[in-house]
Amino acid sequence: MAVCYISGIGFGPSPTFQYSPNRTIPFSSNQITTTLLPRTKALSCFHHATTSVQPTFSFHCKTKTHFPFRPPWPASNKPTTISSAMSSGYVQEDLPPALDSTSDPPPIFDGTTRLYISYTCPYAQRVWITRNCKGLQDKIKLVPIDLKNRPTWYKENVYPPNKVPALEHNNEVKGESLDLIKYIDSHFEGPSLFPDDPAKKQFADELLSYIDSFYKTVTSSFKGEGTEAGIAFDNIETALTKFEDGPFFLGQFSLVDIAYAPFIERFHPFLLDVKKYDITLGRTKLATWIEEMNKNEGYTQTRCDPKELVESYKKRFMAHL
Repeated sequence: MAVCYISGIGFGPSPTFQYSPNRTIPFSSNQITTTLLPRTKALSCFHHATTSVQPTFSFHCKTKTHFPFRPPWPASNKPTTISSAMSSGYVQEDLPPALDSTSDPPPIFDGTTRLYISYTCPYAQRVWITRNCKGLQDKIKLVPIDLKNRPTWYKENVYPPNKVPALEHNNEVKGESLDLIKYIDSHFEGPSLFPDDPAKKQFADELLSYIDSFYKTVTSSFKGEGTEAGIAFDNIETALTKFEDGPFFLGQFSLVDIAYAPFIERFHPFLLDVKKYDITLGRTKLATWIEEMNKNEGYTQTRCDPKELVESYKKRFMAHL
């Protein structure tokens, strides 16, 4: 399972959680239908009981980018997938500075729910997005950690594995991004981000199991000509055609989109800059997915400057190019 260490992104087993082993590609073209819908119908995952919702998601780094999101969702008897707090418009969040080795610790285990993150870690970004999309900005406090100059109290008093993300809740600290996004979705108020439909649940599990293989395939392609990356993104394109009730992996926006977004956010500009390879070329579903994700405030407020991401990846991978 991928985690963030002091030096950045790495891979390693969790000392606390069990993980499902990587599986082979969980979808194929014979499982997929390719009927295209008008966008107003396809984007039916965000709606209100009688009026259009103005959903929000977030992304943040040193440079903040956000886009208003007001799609025309049709009325429906289904439960809304966007919290009521978001429906009236998203309030820009003031982000606290990252804590380093000179910083005092927060009052740990005082009843406050805290999410320990790094502004640059894609795994922490998953949990941050989930918190925002659930409308939990007032319920879960962000505590950013400087991964390059980590405070000693974090390992000693908060989370002995000494990585992010970590969630302090009910006098316990839990870790690992995929576990945490599911935990927050099921243990906190706000719109559900995981489907009830059995077919969608099964496909969600397959996609979440595939994500490590997706990451490794794309990053390993940085050493070669990018053909392996093309196959990986073809698989994403195929997965996005599975359900016709929206532009996201499960039709409606879900934890699956949150799990993949931080990595596609990084791969897209890096491959375009370094390899001159546009992952959206010939992949209309992926292009639409990126477009719709970039309209979500809860996601965009967690985003880093693409130029910063490219430079960071160059430092990590340029020796292999």
